[in-house]
Amino acid sequence: MSVLDNFSLEGETAIVTGAAQGLGKQMAIGLAEMGADVAIADINYEDATGTAAELDGETDVVAVEVDVTDEASVEAMVDSVTEQLGPIDVLVNNAGIAGNAPAEEMTYEMWRNVLSVNLDGVFLCSKHVGQQMLERGGGQIINISSMSAMDVNVPQPQAGYNASKAGVSQLTKSMAVEWADRGVRVNAIAPGYMRTDLVDEVLEENPSMEETWLENTPMGRLGRPEELRDLVVYLASDASSFMTGSVVVMDGGYTSR
Repeated sequence: MSVLDNFSLEGETAIVTGAAQGLGKQMAIGLAEMGADVAIADINYEDATGTAAELDGETDVVAVEVDVTDEASVEAMVDSVTEQLGPIDVLVNNAGIAGNAPAEEMTYEMWRNVLSVNLDGVFLCSKHVGQQMLERGGGQIINISSMSAMDVNVPQPQAGYNASKAGVSQLTKSMAVEWADRGVRVNAIAPGYMRTDLVDEVLEENPSMEETWLENTPMGRLGRPEELRDLVVYLASDASSFMTGSVVVMDGGYTSR
């Protein structure tokens, strides 16, 4: 088998949550390009439908509405994707929110909202997709954590976000150990600052923030979405077949300072 063959996802079915736009959309593009049928799962069904139509080509791409904080909605997503595309081989838990606020001003509602989407959502999707994978004896789960799981980023105040992503990293390792001998691999990616449309909108309002970010990033630039896309493909494929429980940092050197 050639190196390129190891990266093939031909005949596989993948779900990417939060895939209607931004980084999730890029991940879905990468999986589809490597041959997977892909479900664009998002709480915004209209945008998910548009993205699915845009990507539908040599492989099947469908839109599925899901609220990752609602267990019934997650179960319905799994059933819908399985019915439309077949058993699920790859799950990318990408859906997430920021919700920045100083800790002393953060309401409990804000705190719970961030934890519910970023951590509870990863657990619920992994649980229900994982059950199917375990029954079949194989599958890959990729969780999107953050460098914020291991470093306190500045200048934005984001205690809730940092805590949620630290939880994602540890949840990844826990599930990986539990499921390793049953054929299900669970890994995470911890990205640094990525150049997305949403980030650009934030920086337009706070231009000094980018200066601080770049000063603290040894490579002196933000990451490109396609760089994260390619790593997702690697972790979803047989090229990473001996990896589980890993949290792969892609941050331009930020956490190595």
